Amino acid sequence: MSARLLYVMDPMCSWCWGFSPVAEALVEQAQAAGVELHLVVGGLRTGSGASMDAAKRRYILEHWQAVADATGQPFTFEGALSEGFVYDTEPACRALVAARSLAPDCAWKLVKLIQQAFYMQGRDVTQASVLVELAEASGLPRIEFAAAFDTAEQHAATAADFSWVQDLGIAGFPTLLAERDGQLALLTNGYQPLGPLSDLLGRWLERATRV
Repeated sequence: MSARLLYVMDPMCSWCWGFSPVAEALVEQAQAAGVELHLVVGGLRTGSGASMDAAKRRYILEHWQAVADATGQPFTFEGALSEGFVYDTEPACRALVAARSLAPDCAWKLVKLIQQAFYMQGRDVTQASVLVELAEASGLPRIEFAAAFDTAEQHAATAADFSWVQDLGIAGFPTLLAERDGQLALLTNGYQPLGPLSDLLGRWLERATRV
């Protein structure tokens, strides 16, 4: 029997940041039962190359405010999404894929560091230099991560995650799936509070880990 928790997310998705404390608690719950986490990156906004205009910035910040109101997660609005910012989530997603290939535990730490840098510190996490710094802070060797980050292998692995998500029909993040012997069960598609999800995961873990 093989079982794992699949967290489908994008580090620059505001609802995923809102879901962060819930996700952490659920991952701890699963790991305490011997079920490991597998991160899958979704590719929320990729490849446009266009810098953000004032109307788009206003729209996104209103969305962030709604997430903050619903979840209580902290956001820094002053100076966020500065002029010329290109909202491309592919580099941050690829950073997680590269970290996942090097050390899965560090990848999970890197998720939160990227989210905090983007939503609380107003940093441009589309930049390789910022992602290398955050990867080092997560415990990854700086030179090893920097070498892996921009390889064809990691570009392809990131694109494979995006394709897997699209082929499965996942239209929003965060999405949490429980996998047992290749069979997927949906725990949530979208933000939910911890209580109901913890109960749902607990029931699944009881079945999945039963000998």
